[in-house]
Amino acid sequence: MAASNFKLLLSLFILSISISSTTSNNNDGFLQCFFSKVHHSNPIDNVIFTKNSSFYTSLLQSSIRNLRFSSSTSAPKPEFIITPYHESHVQATVICGTKNSMQVRVRSGGHDYEGLSYVADVPFIIIDLVNLRSITVDIDSESAWVEAGAILGELYYKIAEKSSVHGFPAGSCPTVGVGGHISGGGFGTIFRKYGLAADNILDAKLVNVNGKVLDRVSMGEDLFWAIRGGGGLSFGVILSWRIRLVPVPPSVTVFNIGKTLEQGAGELLQKWQTVGSELHEDLFLHAVIEVAKTSSNGENKTIKISFFSLFLGPAEKLVPLMQESLPGLGLELSNCTEMSWIESVLYFAGFSIKEPMDILLNRTENFSGYFKAKSDYVKEPISESGLEGVWKTLLEDETSLLILTPYGGKMSEIGDSETPFPHRCGNLYKIQYLSSWYAENETEEHIGWMRRLYDYMEPHVSKSPRAAYFNYRDLDLGTNIDTNSTGYEQASKWGLKYFKHNFKRLVAVKTRVDPHNFFRNEQSIPSLPS
Repeated sequence: MAASNFKLLLSLFILSISISSTTSNNNDGFLQCFFSKVHHSNPIDNVIFTKNSSFYTSLLQSSIRNLRFSSSTSAPKPEFIITPYHESHVQATVICGTKNSMQVRVRSGGHDYEGLSYVADVPFIIIDLVNLRSITVDIDSESAWVEAGAILGELYYKIAEKSSVHGFPAGSCPTVGVGGHISGGGFGTIFRKYGLAADNILDAKLVNVNGKVLDRVSMGEDLFWAIRGGGGLSFGVILSWRIRLVPVPPSVTVFNIGKTLEQGAGELLQKWQTVGSELHEDLFLHAVIEVAKTSSNGENKTIKISFFSLFLGPAEKLVPLMQESLPGLGLELSNCTEMSWIESVLYFAGFSIKEPMDILLNRTENFSGYFKAKSDYVKEPISESGLEGVWKTLLEDETSLLILTPYGGKMSEIGDSETPFPHRCGNLYKIQYLSSWYAENETEEHIGWMRRLYDYMEPHVSKSPRAAYFNYRDLDLGTNIDTNSTGYEQASKWGLKYFKHNFKRLVAVKTRVDPHNFFRNEQSIPSLPS
């Protein structure tokens, strides 16, 4: 870029920003710094967007998955959105953000349940990694390098292009961003066989607080441990992951059987609670609980429980296994469908397996509404009377959903300190609570309902601490009230729920690599004062 063009572009950017004392000065300072740091061989056209940029609003809203955080009036907006095409753009953003007191939030897919990747109550910048999504699959080494802005659908598609007998143990929603998903753990339909996505990471690249690009060797094993389940943004900006591909058979089997309470679903779930985590590791059988209408006018309602399964093998082996372990389900060969592993990805994403595979490349989320989620871990089966209270509460919110995910298998073999994700041996299953709605004025009602259900469940779930899954971020568990604070005590309120005893080690790593707590949000790992 010629010097004259550089100065002209810089002046145009500064003129596009509305003047407002300190924030304006910081904005000007950030821009001058950013333009000076970006190497001229890496052009910045379509990289930095201000509030006055014509594409700013559409870019900001492009991957907001929860409309609770997209209100034009209430949700704070970033001063800049950076869409890097090169690691130097990320480096410049971090360096210039630190110099100008501009907090950085990082967005890879936008599925952050509490909007922390694109909302803040202080002057901030979004690094949207949408343009950093290259994927290089190497079947010979059974590994792949995946940039953090890729979505899971793109990753699965690229693997399937190279091999029909390889997969990766990550989530079932194809529009989830790889960067955040893996850094918080990441589970899917084959995690009982192979563990979490974070358990299958061989290397990583990130930009640290000093703007340096580090890999596993240069970051050291402590930091490499921390970012595989402890949340990447507390420690830096993840650029890419090197993942381990896992073997899958040429054909897998799926089924979906739903029953209402009147058809014995309650008794079936009681049995599932005791056997779900004990099933063979090749078998994933989760339960989805929802309200079902039993009359055309919708006045009569009941509870329906659907049992979804993926088996890494043929139906003829699955049926006798299920007839022995869960005979009340009544599984027969006619209930089963055999397909390739990549077709099972489509199936669990809610698509027809007859859809073209490139539907996985679509980064647009079908759901467009409001939602609130929470999570729990269950160590002892919930009693019949306890479940009756769940049914009663669920019937109060027709849009609610409970997803019960069985643990066991490989998850019980991996030590609870091997990564920051501690929820391993001893857990029967995890519960995800979801409530969704489509009118903004219903928000308070639905969130209030969700909190009542969560309070009701307290006696029936894990204790000391009552555990939660970090990727299902929940600000009800506690926040760093002052995001400039380094307070361990306030952060431990939520930190111990997500990470249990691993929280202290995460704090120690954070204090070493980011002592001034630059990478922070309402639920980031704190730095201890020196």
